Amino acid sequence: MAYIEVDGLTKDFIVKEKRQKGKLLREKKTVHALRGVSFAVGRGELVGYIGPNGAGKSTTVKILSGILVPDGGEVLVGGLVPWKERREHVKHIGVVFGQRSQLWWDVPIVDSYSLLKDIYRIPEGDYEARLKELTQALDLEPLLRTPLRLLSLGQRMRAELCGSLLHRPELLFLDEPTIGLDAVSKLSLREFLKWENKEYGTTVMLTTHDMEDIEALCSRVMVLGHGQKLFDGRLPDLLARFDTVRNVRVKYAAALPDLHLPDDVGWSRTEDGFELSYRLSALPTAKLLSLLEEAGEISELTLQPENTDRLIAAMYKELDL
Repeated sequence: MAYIEVDGLTKDFIVKEKRQKGKLLREKKTVHALRGVSFAVGRGELVGYIGPNGAGKSTTVKILSGILVPDGGEVLVGGLVPWKERREHVKHIGVVFGQRSQLWWDVPIVDSYSLLKDIYRIPEGDYEARLKELTQALDLEPLLRTPLRLLSLGQRMRAELCGSLLHRPELLFLDEPTIGLDAVSKLSLREFLKWENKEYGTTVMLTTHDMEDIEALCSRVMVLGHGQKLFDGRLPDLLARFDTVRNVRVKYAAALPDLHLPDDVGWSRTEDGFELSYRLSALPTAKLLSLLEEAGEISELTLQPENTDRLIAAMYKELDL
C-alpha cells in the first residue's frame, strides 16, 4: 500500500474581482485550484511536484499537511485523513515553506528548537541526540545562540529545515526550500536532503521552480497545470519529449568561412567562430556537422542540449500553462 494516496482531489476558491467603475459590489468568480488530481507516493520516495504559478502545488501541500480541507476526493497519508486526524497526522510530518518561518524571529534558534521539542513531546535524550546530529549535518552549531533575524537567508533555511526534522517525521514537505539561496547553500541543502532520505527513508515531496533541485534530488516528477496532473514519471522521460533544441559552438582554424545553412538554423558570429541553434526535427545533427566541416577546418566544436529550465518553459508553453 502506498504511503500517500490521493484520489480525485478537488479544491475551489471564491475570489473577488476588482470592482468595476459604476458598480457598488465586486464580482465574484470561482477558481478551480485542483480538478480531480490523483496519485500515490510510496514510503521513502523523493518526488518533485512542479508546475507554473497558480497550478495548485501549494494547495495540494496544504491539503496533504492538514491545513486545508478539500471540496472533494479522498486523501490518506500513512493511513490518516490529514484534516480529520490532524493532531495525530502532524506528529509524522515536517513542512518547510521557503517564504514562511516556523521559528521565532527574535530569539536564539536553539530556544525555538526547545519549544518545538515541547510541542512535539520529544523525550529529552532523543531531542539532544537528534539536535546534535542535525546541527552537525547542517553546520548550525556556531549559530545556535543567534536570533533568527540575524541569520542570512541560507542560514535561516538550514535552521528551518533542522526545526522541521527534530521530531523525525516520516514525511517532509518542501515548498520552494532553495528560493533565493546562493549556489553553495543550494548544494549543501541538496546533499543534506539526499543524506536524510537515504539514512532514515524519509519520504519527501518537493515543490520548486528550480529544476536543478529536481534533477539533483528527485527520481520521479509530477507536473501540475490548471489544477490537473499532466505528467507523472521520470524526469528524463519528461525532458525527452521537449529536448528538441541543440546549441552548437564552432571555432575554425583559419579565417571564418561563409556558412550556407538552412533558413531554420539560427546562428551568429563570435570572435573566432559561430554560435548556432537548431531543432532536431528540422535538421539531423549529422547533417549539420557535415555542413560545418565542408565550410572549413574546425578547431573546436561544442554541442549542447537546451538547459533544463528552458525545456520546462517550452513544456509549459506547449501545454498552454
